[in-house]
Amino acid sequence: MNFFRSSFPRCAGLGLLLVLLSACAVGPDFVRPVPAETDRYTRGAQPAATLAADGLTQRFTADTALPADWWRLFGSPPLDAVVRKAIANNPTLQAAEASLRQSQDNLRAGYGVFYPRADAEFGAARERTAPLQQGLPTKNAIFDLVTLSGTVSYVFDVFGGERRTLEGLRAQTDFQFFESRAAYLTLSANVVDACIARAAYATQSSATEQLIELEQEQLRLTEVQVSAGTAAYSDVLGLRSLLAANQALLAPLRQKTSQAEDLLATLEGVVPAKVALPDIDLFGLVLPANLPVSLPSDLVRQRPDILSAEAQLHVASAHIGVATAAMFPSFSLSGTYGAAGSNFGNLSAASGRFWSIGPSASIPLFQGGTLWFGRKAALDAYQVAQANYRRVVLAAFAQVADSLTALEHDAEALQAQVEGRRAAGEALGLLQVNYRAGLVAYPGVLAADVQFHEATIAYLQAVAQRHQDTVALFVALGGGWWNKPRPAGEDGSQ
Repeated sequence: MNFFRSSFPRCAGLGLLLVLLSACAVGPDFVRPVPAETDRYTRGAQPAATLAADGLTQRFTADTALPADWWRLFGSPPLDAVVRKAIANNPTLQAAEASLRQSQDNLRAGYGVFYPRADAEFGAARERTAPLQQGLPTKNAIFDLVTLSGTVSYVFDVFGGERRTLEGLRAQTDFQFFESRAAYLTLSANVVDACIARAAYATQSSATEQLIELEQEQLRLTEVQVSAGTAAYSDVLGLRSLLAANQALLAPLRQKTSQAEDLLATLEGVVPAKVALPDIDLFGLVLPANLPVSLPSDLVRQRPDILSAEAQLHVASAHIGVATAAMFPSFSLSGTYGAAGSNFGNLSAASGRFWSIGPSASIPLFQGGTLWFGRKAALDAYQVAQANYRRVVLAAFAQVADSLTALEHDAEALQAQVEGRRAAGEALGLLQVNYRAGLVAYPGVLAADVQFHEATIAYLQAVAQRHQDTVALFVALGGGWWNKPRPAGEDGSQ
């Protein structure tokens, strides 16, 4: 015990010195990328609003917050119900949330490295020795051995390898958090897009069916005229061709409706045979008039895919520190105390007690280039992460720019369709008046009605496109997830 008393102060002093040395950590300290130096997304002047189309102007404002449940801006309770059902049951979102919990638990497990490790060991064996292995001429001996011991050890993180490992785990948790936000945004956008598409296909199918009925009536009248010798048979052939072409449009529209319903079933986490979907009227959706557009400097701190790429960059930076620390010596302090005996009863005998205490150091001298090139690989991985981050940012800015210009052009196209439909409707109205006055034949009225329905179908397509491009803008801006209170336990630190 005298040796123990004299050695313990020296070991404690060495441990204190190593703790003080642990204040530093090799490797780079992570610095967040600087946002792009631009105040707009488009190449030219960024639009402040679209032109008035179908009686509505959409305005782009930077002082309006984008809500996390942005789909409610369309003012449709059935749409809101479908989205919330998908959020509650979608397996992809559930997998993303489970991955987030996994990374959080890995982070909590990583904190254990900063605490001393204590282990207990118990063993009981019956042994036979071979003294000749030690060069002793004595006979073999058979005996029982029971041991009970405890060990306490602590690893000194002198060069910060463990702290960099923990930093990487924390960044990985950030990555999984933003991946879950990206899954949430993608899911909600896909549901809303599918609901809009389903409503548009249903409306177009109804308009196409009405058009086909008109063309069939026009064909019957033309066939009568041909029989009476007042019309050419080529008119019948032309109408039959037109009728067949429009009838051929119904099957793809119905197929697209079925595909949209199957997609919604998958997003809701049920099989298509059991999905229950509400009827959503295309004109029951309110087109948002005020569209919040974040500043470019804010976009890089809001879009989950950009933040995920930033977190991966942070992970790569931490791995450089881990690889660098591996090239330096590692230090630990451990102590063991135990007892041995031939049975349980004599474990307390003084002659069977044993103990040890002291520091240890492991110094890498020659690893065949493993550590050196391991650090080089970590530096290369960081450069890969940097390039990926820039790629994601560029794609995000382009997506916002595309959405802004798309809404401008959607308004132009929709207004053109509105005017074309209005003109076709007015022409139809005049012909109907003239027909009642006996000034024109009925086939002319039917032809005008066909043109009106064709203009109506094109108008419906433009309305649906404007709604879907509005959804695309909300997605491009990040979906407003940062305006939603985080549930307890989410560790996104950005």
